[in-house]
Amino acid sequence: MIAVIQRVRKASVTIDGSLYSAIGDGLVVFLGITHHDREEDADWLCRKICGLRIFGDENGKMNLSLQSIEAGNILLVSQFTLHASTVKGNRPSFIEAARPEAAIPLYEYMIGKMSDELGKSIQTGIFGADMKIDLLNDGPVTIIIDSKDRK
Repeated sequence: MIAVIQRVRKASVTIDGSLYSAIGDGLVVFLGITHHDREEDADWLCRKICGLRIFGDENGKMNLSLQSIEAGNILLVSQFTLHASTVKGNRPSFIEAARPEAAIPLYEYMIGKMSDELGKSIQTGIFGADMKIDLLNDGPVTIIIDSKDRK
């Protein structure tokens, strides 16, 4: 699994011209699932994201995680294009992205794990929908984590 994490002041998902979900301060997590991913990848990635110390403390240092601040929320959006291969030519190949029958259960599992980890509901998009994401990156802070790179 690949996650692109952005610390935001606010973010929202619009589908077919209607607001679907929104958060204030927190994280937008774009999640790419490959056909090699398993629940263990989601477990590890969830703990890593929820524990990331990327929010400012009383001295403005990035020392606090979502678990440390009460106001922080997550907007989790599935994004198969994170597994694009651009090695050959100019048209990306998405062969490494998981098919919906494998990706949807893992996406839903990740939503549940994050909700359990933080003790609050997780805002989402709709898997496979044409979504418009509006966000105000705070910092900017953008971090990429790949569950295959854990050591």
